[in-house]
Order: sequence, then structure tokens, then C-alpha cells
Amino acid sequence: MIEKQRKKEKYDLLLLQQKGLIEGENHWLATLSNSSALLNETLPDTVFAGYYLFEEDELILGPFQGRVSCTRIHLGKGVCGESAAKRQTMIVDDVTQHANYISCDAAAMSEIVVPMVKNGQLIGVLDIDSSQIGTYDMIDAEYLEQYVEIILTTYPNEKL
Repeated sequence: MIEKQRKKEKYDLLLLQQKGLIEGENHWLATLSNSSALLNETLPDTVFAGYYLFEEDELILGPFQGRVSCTRIHLGKGVCGESAAKRQTMIVDDVTQHANYISCDAAAMSEIVVPMVKNGQLIGVLDIDSSQIGTYDMIDAEYLEQYVEIILTTYPNEKL
């Protein structure tokens, strides 16, 4: 129980930090760039923290921190494409056991993907990979969904 409370406290701080980073900043690219750096620095065992942006029926690699990654993912393919198509957060405890997993980095062992939807439109996904099996749970999902909502406040409506 104490570990869950500590995790929530860390996420509360992360949300405050992200709000601070976008205070006075209204460009989505700057926000995504700093946001991926904040996640990479804050979440333990992270090997990739970044965004894939939806364009013309596929996800295209956006700002991220970590190792080289896949550059284009079709909807429904891999955990990112599956999350985007379903518009649901997905947690994969062990990527080697997930039938639809696309291996972009052998160091990734577990993954969480949060879809980014604004005004009913798919913007992309937040993708975070860990070097450990079983890193993510419903606490991560809840807080990272809030994190994405904060990020989307800077995404321009005219791009929808």
C-alpha cells in the first residue's frame, strides 16, 4: 500500500511539473518535446518515452527520449497502433508475450500506450517502454491519461 501511495505522490508531482512546463508555452511541438524528456527522467527503467502522431491513417514518430525507434506504425499494428485504433490505454506486462507487438528495441520489456484524442479526433499516442517486465499498472494508466489531457491543452484546434 505504501508503494502505491509513493507512486501516486510521484505522479502528482509529475503532473504539477508538466503544468509548469506548459505555463506560458502554447506550441504543441515544444510541449511534446519537453514532456517526453520529463517522462524519461522521472519514470524508472524507461527506455523510450515519446509520441507517435496520427497522420493519413498511420502513426508517425514524434518527439521522444530514448533509443532509435520505429518511424511509422499502421493503425491496429503493434501496441501503439492497437491503442490508437481502439482509443484505449493499453498495458503490456511482457512484450515478448504480446502477439501484436512490434519490436523496435530489444531493451523494451513492458509498455504502456495512451491514446491522445481531442474533440473526438485522434491526435496520436503517448508510448512509454520499460526495461523491466510488469512495470505498469492501473495507477500508471490513470495518471498518464491525466498527463495526456494536460498535453492536449496546447494542441491547436486548427490542426484537427
